[in-house]
Amino acid sequence: MVIYGVAILAGCFLIGTVVGEFIGALMGVDSNVGGVGVAMLLLIIVVDKLVKAGKISKPTLDGLSFWNQMYIPVVIAMAASQNVLGALTGGPLAIIAGFAVVIISLACVPLISGKQKEAAITSPTIGGEADA
Repeated sequence: MVIYGVAILAGCFLIGTVVGEFIGALMGVDSNVGGVGVAMLLLIIVVDKLVKAGKISKPTLDGLSFWNQMYIPVVIAMAASQNVLGALTGGPLAIIAGFAVVIISLACVPLISGKQKEAAITSPTIGGEADA
């Protein structure tokens, strides 16, 4: 049933939240550190184990798929707004680091896209046929 997929997602989210709060407490920060990442990794591991064991049905996977598509963008948007607020109040170093990461990422786009085009051009012919 679809509700089982939502239950698996909710369980992973709760465990990730607890682990993230614990990591934050260990670091001396009053915040959830890495809880979303832990939750997503746990979700991937649990679903993979259930699929390999044949213990998960198609409707359950549909429930997981729907909430995965909704969950990730919402959580990333929430985290991004917290990061911007922290950067603005954290001083100039945080803002400079943010700009540097964006510029480096933008500089890497042509490199990555160039390699993909190159791989597509040098791919072997399909079915053994060549252009005459």
